[in-house]
Amino acid sequence: MSESQTTRLLSWVSPDGKTCFLVSDGRGESGFSRVADRIEDVQLDLADRLLDHAADLLGDGRATDRQLRYLGEQLSAALRDVRRVAESRGARLSR
Repeated sequence: MSESQTTRLLSWVSPDGKTCFLVSDGRGESGFSRVADRIEDVQLDLADRLLDHAADLLGDGRATDRQLRYLGEQLSAALRDVRRVAESRGARLSR
């Protein structure tokens, strides 16, 4: 890797659970960097919408165990995504 290249931690993992990175020219302006930015935005938006849904479902006394279990699984997945976004953005801020 040349001195002008940088490595960006991406906010998702491979199908086998391995961390993904993007090697770029260091300016963060490549098409792939913009795609990664958009994916992060989608992940954060989905987490926001899921939190709204969770508030509604938890406030509904008729929610079933199955619905609550599914909600917990989705919240856990969203939290993993948000954590990866935070790690990715934090790594870029520390440069």
